[in-house]
Amino acid sequence: MIKYILPVILLTISNVFMTFAWYGHLKYKSAILWLVILASWGIAFFEYCFQVPANRIGHEVYSAAQLKTIQEIITLIVFSVFSVTYLKEQFKWNYLVGFCFIVLAAFFIFKKW
Repeated sequence: MIKYILPVILLTISNVFMTFAWYGHLKYKSAILWLVILASWGIAFFEYCFQVPANRIGHEVYSAAQLKTIQEIITLIVFSVFSVTYLKEQFKWNYLVGFCFIVLAAFFIFKKW
C-alpha cells in the first residue's frame, strides 16, 4: 500500500516547491530579475529532490501517463491553495469547472478498459 501512497506524498511536496519556484516571486515584482531566477533555481533543486524519487518509486506501480496525471491534479490543488492564500487571488467558478474537466480526464486515464 505504501508504494501507491509514497509517490503521491513525494509529488505533493515536490509541487509545493515547484509552485514557489515558479510563482512565489510574483509577490516581489520589484526584485531584480536575475536574482529572482537564481532563487527560483535554488527552490527548484528541492523540487527535483522529491520529484525524481516520486517518479522512480511511482513507476513501479503506475504508468508514466498515470504519474503525469497524478502530478497535474496535485499541481492544480497546490496551486489553487497557493494562489488564494499566498498571492491573495480570487478562486473563480470557471477555474473549478476547468479543473473538474481535468479530474474527469484522470478517470479515463486510470479506468481499466
